[in-house]
Amino acid sequence: MNFDEYRSFDALGLAGLIRKREVSRAEVMQAALSRLQAVNPTINAVPYLHQPALAPDAPVIGADGPFAGVPYCIKDLHAPVRDMPLTHGSRLFAGQVFDFDAETVARLRRAGFVIIGRTNSPEFGMNVTTEPALHGPTRNPWNLAHGAGGSSGGAGAAVASGILPATHATDSGGSIRIPASCNGLFGLKPTRALLPYGPHRGDAAHGISHEHAVTRSVRDCAAILDATAGPDVGAPYFTQRPAERFLDGITRAPGPLRIAYTLQDFSGQPVHAECRAAVEAAAQLLAGLGHHVEAATPAFDYDALFQAVMTVMMTGLASNVDAREQQLGRPARADELERVTHAAVARGRGVSGTRYVAQFPRINREVRRIGQFFEQVDMLLTPTMAAPPPRLGTLSTDTDDLDAFIRASFGLAPFTTPFNATGQPAASLPLHWSADGLPVGVQLVGRFGADAQLLALAAQIEQAAPWFDRVPTL
Repeated sequence: MNFDEYRSFDALGLAGLIRKREVSRAEVMQAALSRLQAVNPTINAVPYLHQPALAPDAPVIGADGPFAGVPYCIKDLHAPVRDMPLTHGSRLFAGQVFDFDAETVARLRRAGFVIIGRTNSPEFGMNVTTEPALHGPTRNPWNLAHGAGGSSGGAGAAVASGILPATHATDSGGSIRIPASCNGLFGLKPTRALLPYGPHRGDAAHGISHEHAVTRSVRDCAAILDATAGPDVGAPYFTQRPAERFLDGITRAPGPLRIAYTLQDFSGQPVHAECRAAVEAAAQLLAGLGHHVEAATPAFDYDALFQAVMTVMMTGLASNVDAREQQLGRPARADELERVTHAAVARGRGVSGTRYVAQFPRINREVRRIGQFFEQVDMLLTPTMAAPPPRLGTLSTDTDDLDAFIRASFGLAPFTTPFNATGQPAASLPLHWSADGLPVGVQLVGRFGADAQLLALAAQIEQAAPWFDRVPTL
């Protein structure tokens, strides 16, 4: 199987070839590894390969699963994989290995995926570009001088460059959707607690953190969700999956929907002309598909919501670092955390218990206001980012000015974090490329629990404006 043949199929397509014995699992694996060997030294998307999984005779747990024999990676953040390192992109966690699979990983294995390694992540996912000191920067396959987004930048670059047809990603503030936008991919952040968090986490950042995937096709996204959705044992809460498979639901058009769109961020600030053009074109496309499309924006206090979410996240980060220090029996050394991470940990440690708890009424107030907006519309269309992918080095973590770093980082991505707070499903679709050839995604946000409707709409758009064959040449 040569590379052009390999890249012409999505994950379901490759699995279908294996199932029909038109190619072997070993041939698919070799195609993936050959591509990785050719491009990974340049883009730096996959810092770790798990050698036992690469052998031609390596067992496939889900031999009858929908993705049997297809290679897959897990992001180097949040998700334990048995016998594989999990560093969170941080030198402090170098050498950390777990003896179990996270439930989502176990379900991916049962679906037939062969877990071959880890994709690159910024330290603790704290950046909208992937440039950790531990593993070095991930480069954008569309333009190597630019970043691949964050924090699932390694995942995005691995799929866009053709190493993998789809792969795991996580999202606590846009980290699935931002790399999808930067790399010309489809990326869905599912509804809160539709996927399992455990067994290592119960309530992941109070429901702010999510997991799923970046893919080249909508159907792969739907089928992976079919394989992973549903509560695990002991879950503190969960979102019920629909009776119908997500993969079946995308075969039908969603019917006429009420879709609002905005051309400014939620503080009323303008966005880059390419991002504005992307939304305007998408709005015209949706209207042409029979949907009712009009300009409207949810009214809420973005700054208050964002600051509350950041306080929760930094307190969680400090707790994570504290636990690692207790495990090591010593404080973190200065060279084991990036400068901006030291500043974030210090701030998180300074949050009192009463101040921490006070963030949740603030989040609740703004989330309820956003929810009221979705009583009037089915979907919201926004830019995914406020500008095209930035050049590498634009967002350096070598700074003690935490506030300036956060402003710069999330100034590039002001549209994503509110829907981590609300827990609503949100996806980035690759519908626009800038004049200089960089991908510019648009975000669609659905009502809480309406993942099937959002996927059906995405599939309708994919059919009307296909993107699968638009790939970087590297």
